[in-house]
Amino acid sequence: MQAQIRKLVVVLDEVMQEMGQVVDPPARRALAMAVIANPYAGRFSATLDELIAIGEELGGLLGAKCVEALGIEPAQAQGYGKAAIVGEAGELEHAAAILHPKLGAPLRVAVEKGAALVPSAKKVGTLGTAIDVPLGHKDAAFVRSHFDAIEARIGDAPRSNEILVAVAVSATGRPLPRVGGLQVHEVVGQDGLR
Repeated sequence: MQAQIRKLVVVLDEVMQEMGQVVDPPARRALAMAVIANPYAGRFSATLDELIAIGEELGGLLGAKCVEALGIEPAQAQGYGKAAIVGEAGELEHAAAILHPKLGAPLRVAVEKGAALVPSAKKVGTLGTAIDVPLGHKDAAFVRSHFDAIEARIGDAPRSNEILVAVAVSATGRPLPRVGGLQVHEVVGQDGLR
């Protein structure tokens, strides 16, 4: 593995009740985070190939950790998202290099399919900085019930020369969704929209 991982953190979020109503089945999301060394910390580089390769590694690793935490088969995953926080000795483009060119393909393998774009967020921060990992349906962007986010934060990360990379996977949509739109049972999953 090319990534120098200092820490892995996996979180399972399960909502059983909302506004006094039972959520059945419970709304379930998992978040997997890796704190990695930034090979470009403190210096400019015209190419960011190392981070692109690291993104590819982490897409599969973190996606699989989420699926495992949810206790589901990959095909049962319904939503996904990704985010990164770059420590202050890095730059925002370092997060883009991890998240965009190659992280998505192995994440799609981990959740089986994934026709829709993977929602993403990125920022520069320091120890304990939080970021909201956006979530959307993995095969159809128009499924409103799956527009969501989960907060990613690790108290001792990212250090100045690190990057916190987060992947989220959901097994359901939001608790008690009722704002209309395309329903999960109507998803075709061919164009990433419907």
